[in-house]
Amino acid sequence: MSIWGKLSGAAAGLALGGPIGALVGALAGHLIVDRGIARPDDADEKRRMAFTIGVIALSAKMAKADGVVTADEVSAFKTVFQVPDSELKNVARFFDLARKDIRGYEAYAGQLSVLFKDDPAILEEVLDGLFHIAKADGVLHNAEADYLENVARIFGFSPSDYQRIRARHVTDAADPYVILGLKRDMTDDEIKTQYRRLVTENHPDRLIARGLPEEFVALANDKLAAINAAYEQIEKERGL
Repeated sequence: MSIWGKLSGAAAGLALGGPIGALVGALAGHLIVDRGIARPDDADEKRRMAFTIGVIALSAKMAKADGVVTADEVSAFKTVFQVPDSELKNVARFFDLARKDIRGYEAYAGQLSVLFKDDPAILEEVLDGLFHIAKADGVLHNAEADYLENVARIFGFSPSDYQRIRARHVTDAADPYVILGLKRDMTDDEIKTQYRRLVTENHPDRLIARGLPEEFVALANDKLAAINAAYEQIEKERGL
């Protein structure tokens, strides 16, 4: 069953706990019929559900910070995260419940940071998704930029890490060295080593094995494409 089809099980909320689990429970309470999804005992399944719900919640909170939800942002969410038509209503309910929740975005970001504390690559995927939605209307607003920077801080990323992630999405900051987390005085061999490490860590198959839902693989592919494009630019510059 698709990850979207599992989100309305009340037992799933009990398994996840925290604000993310509470959001699942709240949705189950709004549904006329509970699908009776069994409590996910598998750790990977739990992580996939937490990732999915966390992205929805943080997207909703970002929309609230920005003050308006545009059609472009909604379209970006549906496209990147591959929401089937049959689950759009449930995702919309999650989005609305999270937007109205009195808990701030810090609570959701904090739970994700704990769940994925040993896997920053997954947390980067969350930020990549938020960036994609934020820039869907063609502008990264100041409120959105501040929001994303704060979420990155809660996730444990340094300012330089945040600039590296941001550079993949904002053209005025698209320095290939920044995108790959490199210093310009690094040797060719050091650059190649860093590039290969990034490709290995961010390969979609590896991310799925560590808890990224398959429905989000398009996002992982975009990230890998940005890494490859940055390296190709450096290759041409250095004649590698």
